[in-house]
Amino acid sequence: MEPGAQRAALEALMAEQGVSFAELSRVIGRNAAYLQQYVRRGSPRELAERDRALLARFLGVPEARLGGREAEGLTEIARLDVGASAGPGRLAEDEAARRPGALSQALLRQLGVRAAAASMIRVEGDSMEPTLSDGDEILVDRDRREVRGKGGIFVIRLDGVLMVKRLRAAVGGIEVISDNPAWPVRICAGSEVEIVGRVAWLGRALV
Repeated sequence: MEPGAQRAALEALMAEQGVSFAELSRVIGRNAAYLQQYVRRGSPRELAERDRALLARFLGVPEARLGGREAEGLTEIARLDVGASAGPGRLAEDEAARRPGALSQALLRQLGVRAAAASMIRVEGDSMEPTLSDGDEILVDRDRREVRGKGGIFVIRLDGVLMVKRLRAAVGGIEVISDNPAWPVRICAGSEVEIVGRVAWLGRALV
């Protein structure tokens, strides 16, 4: 990843998580203006490996997302601590990143998902049964945010709530569908639905 892209990635993560330059600079033991100078002025040109590792751990993302090298064989994937609800939903403000997960690079290539655009989220609730069950881990591709053709399953924010639903294009809007027939279909204007990404894979424990 080029130095400019590394700086842009850090600034985007800061905006997503509402963290200031001064706060992050303290995380790596630097003066309060250190990261602002790095992002805005390009000084230093690149982060030290130690600083990048500390920032990635604090922000809950793989080092590769900040320009670090990916581990051989496995790739770290950012993981959100709160589940994407397949039920009543969780407030988006409750989202918090935690220790990254890991998937094989071969699987990501097969799925066509970039590690930097991937997140792992736990499903909560039963509204997407039988397709998705409570406790499933899903891989979300944040590069794929458009509803095309027959649609698909997406993680979205709707009414300030993070949830996982099937989406289909409808006249004048988007159908928000729960696979569980006990839940009604909702038709929303496109502006009401913030699409986080499309679900590309799921992991499930077999008991």
